[in-house]
Amino acid sequence: MVSMSEANQAVRDLATKAKDAARALRVANTAEKNAMLAKIADELLANEQNILDANREDVEREKAAGMSAALIDRLLLTSQRLADIAQAVRDVASLADPVGEIVEGRTLDNGLRLTNKRVPMGVIGMIYEARPNVTVDAAVLALKAGNAVLLRGGSAALESNRVLVAAIRAGIDKAGFSPDLVASVDDYGRDGAVALMRARGYVDLVIPRGGAGLIQTVIEQATVPTIETGVGNCHIYVDSAADVDRAHDVVVNAKTHRPGVCNAVETVLVHRDVAGELLPRLGKSLGEAGVTIHADAVAAELIADAVPATEADWETEYLALELAVRVVDNPADAVAHIAQYSSGHTEAIISENVATVNMFTQAVDSAVVMVNASTRFTDGGQFGLGAEIGISTQKLHARGPMALRELTTTTWIVQGDGHVRQ
Repeated sequence: MVSMSEANQAVRDLATKAKDAARALRVANTAEKNAMLAKIADELLANEQNILDANREDVEREKAAGMSAALIDRLLLTSQRLADIAQAVRDVASLADPVGEIVEGRTLDNGLRLTNKRVPMGVIGMIYEARPNVTVDAAVLALKAGNAVLLRGGSAALESNRVLVAAIRAGIDKAGFSPDLVASVDDYGRDGAVALMRARGYVDLVIPRGGAGLIQTVIEQATVPTIETGVGNCHIYVDSAADVDRAHDVVVNAKTHRPGVCNAVETVLVHRDVAGELLPRLGKSLGEAGVTIHADAVAAELIADAVPATEADWETEYLALELAVRVVDNPADAVAHIAQYSSGHTEAIISENVATVNMFTQAVDSAVVMVNASTRFTDGGQFGLGAEIGISTQKLHARGPMALRELTTTTWIVQGDGHVRQ
């Protein structure tokens, strides 16, 4: 164990090295950065056995400790998942480089020429839970956008992340850049996480990704600028003008496809006019998939084996095979429920009524609003952004899936001809 003061000093030393390394990356061209990502992908595959062995150790330890099946699924790496991660690295290399992109340009009346362009953020701190793939996603997105990154991946994935970070650093080194561009603070435990979020002046941005408790802790304790991400109390509203077959399929997908992720649906609101047709059928399908349904009084009469919903159910991000269901009288009631309980991540409407759809998309204040589609599509890869670093649920700087562009800031370049201000 290290003391808090030792953790502070260690994190500041890592951040100083990262900032120095980032200066060289800041002026690298796109081809050089892409070559580095290719080396990282190669190293991940070359170290497959070491990575899977380390992950197996993490999974067995967490199973013994009672981690839920959904969270074990998020922790687990397989040969195919590792191959997919390596491919995602190559996919990021194929994306357009945001660095140097001209956001705005104009010439003032006095002849000064103004250009606003995208530049790297600097040193990014990433704090996350039990998701080894995030270790790679965060690193490669930061690197492609010209940044260094310090990682705090949590104790559940400790061994997996140790080997993944070593492979990433080896790839960076083989590409001719400093391995200090990517480092982990996991060795310093929770004190390391606190030191990272308080390293103002050393770290330019902290991004938490995980459960509500983690995110709230970072928001409350960080002195480094922070982007709030991830908590997904997502809703689907099934309108009276819904295609019931379509609604059934969308809800089942949104709940059961991967229940342990932040874009899985947690509450379904069903218009009274279609509840009788949809809910018995939906209850049967979800029940066969192992889903426990927490239903209000009206829905409970239509769903076999439903349990009574409590106030807490409307507020809960289950991240498991559980779902809250409420019957509403009209679209306005659905919007009001979402406004009260949503985390601002993703909401969806199933309806064939254009006016109702337009009202819903305008009235609902969330990062993503789906129309006749599963909430599971809120994902950087599905949006064509490549791997994502998180889903921002705040309104400043970035909102929704965060990928390369959201890891940059801007600089104004002002060109004159000996101009002096009068």
